[in-house]
Amino acid sequence: MSIEFLLTTLIVVASPGTGVLYTLAAGLARGGKASMIAAFGCTLGIVPHMAAAITGLAALLHASALAFEVIKYLGVAYLLWMAWKTLRETGALRVEQDTTPRSARQVITSGILINILNPKLSIFFFAFLPQFVPAGAPDALPRMLELSLVFMAATFVVFCIYGLCAASVRSQIISRPRVMAWMRRVFAGAFVALGAQLALTDR
Repeated sequence: MSIEFLLTTLIVVASPGTGVLYTLAAGLARGGKASMIAAFGCTLGIVPHMAAAITGLAALLHASALAFEVIKYLGVAYLLWMAWKTLRETGALRVEQDTTPRSARQVITSGILINILNPKLSIFFFAFLPQFVPAGAPDALPRMLELSLVFMAATFVVFCIYGLCAASVRSQIISRPRVMAWMRRVFAGAFVALGAQLALTDR
């Protein structure tokens, strides 16, 4: 496994995006355990994109303008819904004094949806992974699986670090209602900005 692949993976994973934002929100609102559950959900959301890239479905998504647009705007709608719920204090930044999430399944499902409804992730896998697999290599499929699993592992670890760092300052933030109100606005605005960015992207 090349150093170039590992460095590129870390840069991509650590770059702020919907998954990072969701994991940070989970850590601030519910604590370290919830942030790790959120990171796990976001990581699981990579699986469909990985499968699409390996089976060639990403090529179809890349070629079909309609399929790309449908998935893209579903993702935009979901991000806007996340922003609305955050502002209404019922979404990612809903503070719970009990740090155990009310529903781990709900946290994981939201994390999965955040990454599933992002067609650019499939295109990323389709364009990124083949660069590190020699053309015509007899072990191309196992190699792509190996690299994909490394990418998923890096995603989980980096997201957990983000979430645990957020959880470490949770008590200082939730004890200040005005700070928490501004945090909700910032996170809601970030979800809207990411939705707008996704809406303006092309294949």
